[in-house]
Amino acid sequence: MHPIVKYAFIATAACGAAFLAGSAAMADSTVNISLEDQGAAKEMPMGLGMNMGGKMSMATMSVKLDKDTVPAGKVTFNVLNASKDMIHELIVGHLTDPAKQLPYVASDAKVDEEGSDHLGEVSELDPGKSGALILTLEPGTYVLYCNVANHYMAGMWTLLTVK
Repeated sequence: MHPIVKYAFIATAACGAAFLAGSAAMADSTVNISLEDQGAAKEMPMGLGMNMGGKMSMATMSVKLDKDTVPAGKVTFNVLNASKDMIHELIVGHLTDPAKQLPYVASDAKVDEEGSDHLGEVSELDPGKSGALILTLEPGTYVLYCNVANHYMAGMWTLLTVK
């Protein structure tokens, strides 16, 4: 092979490899989520909101992720309400300070969605139903929670890290 052609071939291959590496870094991610509870008959503990010092082992509700870290970029949240008898929803919010509590309105028994940097949601899902949400996320920490009355305080929240 002629030296100039050989150099052009190597340079083209290197550019292609760099492009593929860059594409992988920007790849879309999917997070599969299960919204779970121990049933409507189970008494719900309170005070289990984020950074409230509650004993999370007492939680009767949860947001379970198949992964807790994803790369920055487009993220698809596939959400299943795994409950047999309760409606749940999923809200995604960005945390500027993961050590702080979310703004909570006790009279409504809900998180103040506007005050919690609400980015999007899968609205109320009946038991056994599913939904999806697609967001483009920057690096940081995000909270995923159910904001049906009392569910957040019963431990129905989790964190997602975006790198």
